[in-house]
Parts: sequence; structure tokens; C-alpha cells
Amino acid sequence: MLSASSLYAAIDLGSNSFHMLVVREVAGSIQTIARIKRKVRLAAGLNSHNQLSIEAMERGWQCLKLFAEQLQDIPADQIRVVATATLRLAANANEFLGNAQTILGCPINVISGEEEARLIYQGVAHTTGGSDQRLVVDIGGGSTELVTGNGAHATELFSLSMGCVTWLERYFSDRNLGQDNFEQAERAARTIIHPVADALRAQGWQVCVGASGTVQALQEIMVAQGMDERITLSKLQQLKQRAIQCGKLEELEIDGLTLERALVFPSGLAILIAIFQELNIESMTLAGGALREGLVYGMLHLPGDRDIRQRTLQNVQRRFAIDAGQAERVRQLAAHFLHQVDQAWSLDERCRELLESACLIHEIGLSVDFKLAPQHAAYLVRHLDLPGFTPAQKKLLATLLQNQSNSIDLPLLSQQNAVPPRMAERMCRLLRLAIIFASRRCDDALPALHLLAHDDTLTITLPAGWLEAHPLRAELLEQESLWQSYAHWTLTFI
Repeated sequence: MLSASSLYAAIDLGSNSFHMLVVREVAGSIQTIARIKRKVRLAAGLNSHNQLSIEAMERGWQCLKLFAEQLQDIPADQIRVVATATLRLAANANEFLGNAQTILGCPINVISGEEEARLIYQGVAHTTGGSDQRLVVDIGGGSTELVTGNGAHATELFSLSMGCVTWLERYFSDRNLGQDNFEQAERAARTIIHPVADALRAQGWQVCVGASGTVQALQEIMVAQGMDERITLSKLQQLKQRAIQCGKLEELEIDGLTLERALVFPSGLAILIAIFQELNIESMTLAGGALREGLVYGMLHLPGDRDIRQRTLQNVQRRFAIDAGQAERVRQLAAHFLHQVDQAWSLDERCRELLESACLIHEIGLSVDFKLAPQHAAYLVRHLDLPGFTPAQKKLLATLLQNQSNSIDLPLLSQQNAVPPRMAERMCRLLRLAIIFASRRCDDALPALHLLAHDDTLTITLPAGWLEAHPLRAELLEQESLWQSYAHWTLTFI
């Protein structure tokens, strides 16, 4: 039976939405027990004198009554409740907070913009893979946080007074999605970003991640339209033109955009375009967590300087009793193969990391059944919570594992959107070969071999007499050559 004392809760009273996250700690990571989100649009209730309307406060109190029921069995010292931009600004915030604290039965901390930025960064650092040198962007309802950092430590933190709800009321209040409204919204956002841009750029970053509902909405649109997961300025401009064509906010229809998010999407999009332009951002991906995760990990006091993907993969290996020695053997072979074909196939660091991740969990399907192990592996990876991996990256891992042996599903490799289809195909080929050559499950049985790649042709050079001395693997390689030929790939042996 689950002990109440093992549960932790984090609540974020945002300007657009109220969120609650309930988790428990599992092997140095968190397992989500419940998520509740309600669109309260608190910022929309602020008048010109920064007074919250009674209607907006009532919406907030009704939401907190839902949260309160879930909190009843969680110890008070394992609950954190924070309020952000709107309640920092509201002149009558105490009226709202007094009743809110009575409803929840625990204190509410109205945090500063800088503290909000710090917590967002901590949530990202604990849940998002990729380089440790990062820029984090979080567009909230009433404020936007921009943070640079290295590993678990933030280096520059800024909280700017613009958000998707306030920009909606200010620049799209007539519900007109015309070019003029977008230009005004973008120009105003750039004016606010400009004073901090030099300080952020001076820190530098290798990856940029977005931790907001705007970025999540963009990801969902891209997935629905078959694009890859990387957000770029050109994609944002295309979406802006699509919104302008719709004309009115009530008529905004874009494949993948939910009705719930549509109201504040144009204003969030305008702010994000301004951020891309002012900071010269090349591309952005979705973060794995943000403010609420930062609150939870702060309560758990877990280290944030350990590679999140490595931690996730090790947890999966333990949970599903994967042979870590064999997984490492396959990983080393795949990495060796990739190095040999690197110049010809141009597989980048992102591909290397994801290929090695697939190797480390490729036998997860054996925990269900041997006969359909690749299909079981794909199902498990597709549905597991894998901190550090984006939804698109999880889909790619599942696709690689489903294609690790026997027939090759080319459409499946094309449907993932983490990397271009040609790269996914090449990663698949290297994974399959690494599994075959490591099938004896011992280090001293691996031959000295060399791969040469030219377009879709792979040539493997083996020691003289090796195929004759290893008839089982020779048969496996001959069958693999046939499987790859059915996909119009050439695999030859010397």
C-alpha cells in the first residue's frame, strides 16, 4: 500500500493556469501520481489599477477546492505552493491569498520573478537531456523567464513583465489576427528583451529549451503536421502567416492546436518570435519540466549535476532486469561503427546519443516475452516516462527498437520526427549490426572489423576465415543482408 509520507505535491498559481503535480520518489527520480491543470486566467481579471476582479478570484478559489481534496493525505512539509506574476502585481492579492490558504490548508509563497526563474531552471536541469550549457525560455501568462545556466547552476536569470495573457489583452483585445497586431506585439516584446539580451548572449549556450505552454503547443502542431521537433524562426513565421490567414481569434484553426490553447497562442507566438529574433536563437526544443518539477526536486534534495538521460537509462535497466553488460557491449560496437561511417553518413552528436540510448535498453522487451521482444520493447518505451527524452526522441527510440531485428518497417522510420528519416534509417542499420556481432554475449568473441559507407551501401571487412569459423553469425549476417535489401539498402561482406 502506498504510504502518504512518500508523496510530494507542488502547486503553481500562474497567471493563465493553476497547476498541481503530485509525485513520489523512485530510484533518484520522480514518478508522477497526479497532474491537475485548470485555465483560471487570473491575469485577465486585473484592471487598470491592478485590482483583481471578484470573478477571477472566484475562478481561482473553485480550482483550489479541487486541489485541496488531493492534498488531504500529504504531509504539510511535503507540499509547496507558489504564486507568480499576477499575484505579485495585484493590489488586492492578500484578499485572494487569505481565502486560498484557508481552502488549501497550507501557506502560499508569492515568489519573486528571479526566484521563479531559478526554480524553472532547476526543473529543466532535473528533467531535460542534451548539453548542460543551456538557455531556458518560459513564457507564462503574466511574465516571461529567460535563464542561462551550466549543469544544475543558473548563470543569468531574468523575469520580464510580458506574458501570453497580458499580451492578449494588450495587443489582440479586438481578437484581430492581422499583421499590424502581430507587429505591435513583437515590437513591444523586443523592447523589453533588448536590455537583457547582451547579458544572456555573453553566457552562451549550446541548446535552447522552452518550458512553456506556448512551446508545448508548437510541438503538438509540428507533430500533427509531420514536422521534426525542432522549433525554428522560419517555422514560427510560417505559423504566424497561417494565423493571419485565419483573420480572427475565434476562427483560428491550425492542425494540432487545441481549443484550450488557441486563445493565448497568437500572443505567445508573437513573444516567442521576438525572443528568437532578439537573442539570435537557431532552434529550440521542449523541456521535460519547469517550475513545478523545480519545486519537487528542491524538496527531495536530489543532485542535479548527474546526466539525466544516463540516470533514466540506468533506472530502466534496473526496473526491467536488462543485462547491463550486454547492453554496454552493443553500445560500444554501435559507437565504433558510427565513428567509422561518420564522415560518409554525417550522423551528428544528437544521433550518436540517441543510438547509444537505444542500445542500452534494446533488450527491454525480453521482460515481457522473447517471441515478440522488439514489439514489446517499442510499446514499453513509447509509454514509459523517460525523463531527459522529449516525446519525439521517445518515439524514435521505440521505432529503432521495433526495427532491431527481422523485417524493417520503413514507413515507421519516416514517421518519427526527432531526426530526418535518412538519419533514422542509418541509425537503425548500425543498431541491427551491433546486436548481431555482439550476439555471443562475451567480449572476446568480437571480431576486428571495419565498416565502409557510401550512400546506402555498407561494406563490412572481416578477418580472413572469420565467417567460415562462425557459421551461426555468418547465417545471421546473410539473412540481415536480405532484410536490408528489401529496404533497398546494400550490405556486403569482404
